[in-house]
Amino acid sequence: MANQTVADQMVAEARSGKRVAVVGAGPAGLMAAEMLASAGHLVTIYDAKPSAGRKFLMAGKSGLNITHSEPYESFTTRFAEAGDWLKPALDAFTPSDLIAWCNGLGVETFVGSSGRVFPIVMKGAPLLRVWLAQLRDLGVDFQFRHAFTGWSGDGRLIFSTPHGDRQVSAAATVLAMGGASWPRLGSDGAWAKLLPDAVAPFRPANCGFTVDWDPGFIARFAGEPVKPVRLGVGDTSVRGEFVVSERGIEGSAIYAVSAALRDAIERNPATPLLLDLAPDRSEDALRQALGRRSSKKSLSSFLQGSLGLSPVKLGLLKMLTSKDTMQDAVQLARLIKALPLHVTGTRPIAEAISVAGGIRRDALDENYMLMVRPGVFAAGEMLDWEAPTGGYLLTASMATGRAAGSGAVRWLSQPPSR
Repeated sequence: MANQTVADQMVAEARSGKRVAVVGAGPAGLMAAEMLASAGHLVTIYDAKPSAGRKFLMAGKSGLNITHSEPYESFTTRFAEAGDWLKPALDAFTPSDLIAWCNGLGVETFVGSSGRVFPIVMKGAPLLRVWLAQLRDLGVDFQFRHAFTGWSGDGRLIFSTPHGDRQVSAAATVLAMGGASWPRLGSDGAWAKLLPDAVAPFRPANCGFTVDWDPGFIARFAGEPVKPVRLGVGDTSVRGEFVVSERGIEGSAIYAVSAALRDAIERNPATPLLLDLAPDRSEDALRQALGRRSSKKSLSSFLQGSLGLSPVKLGLLKMLTSKDTMQDAVQLARLIKALPLHVTGTRPIAEAISVAGGIRRDALDENYMLMVRPGVFAAGEMLDWEAPTGGYLLTASMATGRAAGSGAVRWLSQPPSR
C-alpha cells in the first residue's frame, strides 16, 4: 500500500463502476471529474454550453495566469475570511502542486515579473486540449447543451436539452457551475434558485465602479490610464494603475481594492476612494516644491513639468478640487497625496471578473457535500469565497474541485446503509 499512488488507494477503497455526474465543464468540474475517474468511477460531465472551459479560455486569451509564486503562507491569506475554510483544499493542492500537474500534462510554466505563473505557451487552449484528452482517456464522457434545472421527486438530475428535458440518475453529483459573472460564457448564477436556503447573495468582485464624471473631463480622458498611482480605502492600499472609462473606473489596481471599496460603500455610500497621484513623493516634498514655484510659470505647467503629473492626473485634480484650493500649496500637496474620488456603486455583476457570495460554508460538510442533499457536492466559484486576480481564483477553483471530487470518492466508498 505504501507504494500506491493516491489515485490507486482511492480505486482500492471505492466501489468501482458507480455512475457519477459532474455539472459544469470549467476548471473545478474538470478537476472533480479527474479525481472521480481516476478512482474508477464512470463520470459524465454535463454543461449548458456547446463546449468545455469557455470562461477558462476567455481568461487565457491575454495570458493564462494559473497561480502565483509567492510564499504559500502569504498565498493562503488572499482569501480573506474564507481562507481557513479553503486551506485544507489548498494544502492538498498547493500552487506548487498545480504547477507540477501542468508539467505532468506536458505544459511547462514560467514565473512572470509580477510573481504570477503562466504556461510558456501563454494561452489557455493548449492546456485545456491536453486536459480534455486525458479525461477522455480516463473514460470521462461529455454531454454538452445540457442545462441543469433541478432534481426530480426521486432525486434524478433534470437537464434542459435541445431535444427536451432529460432525467439522469447518478450515484453522486458534483456541481461546478460557476458564480454569476460572465453569464454569456455560462456562469449566470441561475442555479442559486435551486438552493435558496444555502446561498449567500452574489456580489461583484474584482470589478469596476461607476463614477458621475464631468462631461468635459470624460470627453477628453475616456480610455486614459492613470499611472503610477496608489489607491486607498480604509486600511487597504494598493499601488498600480487604473483606467478612466466612460462609465467609471476599472483596471488592475481598482480590482485589487474592489472588495474593500465595495464593502465600504455598502456600509457608507459617501466613502471615497483616495488617490495618491504622486506615490513616489512625500506630502512634505510636494509642499516644498509647490512653495518654490515661480510666479512666471503657470500652475498647470508646473504640475506637469516639475511634478510629473500627467494630463489625466491634472484633469482629476482640477475636476475634484476648487480653484482656491489649487492655489494653496499646503492644501494642494495634501490633495495630490489623497484626492477623494466618490464612486456611485459597483459596475453590474455581469461585467465583474468574479463574484462573492454563493453556497455558504455552513451549508456544506468538510467534504464539500451539501447538508440538504447527501451525495451532492459543490466546488469552485459556486462557493461563497472571493480572491484577487493573480492566479488565486483559478488555483482555489481547481483545489476545491479536487476536494469535492475526492469527497465524492470517499462518500461512494461507504457501505450502502448510510
